[in-house]
Amino acid sequence: MSIGAWEPESTTGNSDGQIAIDPAQLERFIRAVQGNERLSDSLAREDLEASALMRLPASQWLGACESLDNEQIWDLIRFFTLAEMQLPGWDGGAESPVIPLAKSLRRRKAALSRDQLLWIREHSDNRYLPYGPL
Repeated sequence: MSIGAWEPESTTGNSDGQIAIDPAQLERFIRAVQGNERLSDSLAREDLEASALMRLPASQWLGACESLDNEQIWDLIRFFTLAEMQLPGWDGGAESPVIPLAKSLRRRKAALSRDQLLWIREHSDNRYLPYGPL
């Protein structure tokens, strides 16, 4: 008799088992944070259940934000900063998407301003934001 390990099928992932970043979902996150700092009031159930996005590798986030402009990236930084505080299970710690998103802005020579850094500090208790662990 042989005992194997059961692996569930991924319904939201890609062929290598990683979760795919959906551009349409990112657009919904951007809309949710624009003019609103209470995320749970602005998101559909499927978006509220997408907390696995908080732990994706930085390389996926760097690729996903290539087609976004600087303002959209800032909106996503705001979204994920607020999500960690407001949404259950959305803690990112040192793997937060905020870190690669901020890195993408630095690569574009559009680093976060002092006011943006202060906003992040004011709305987060994640000590790794926005630049990650040392």
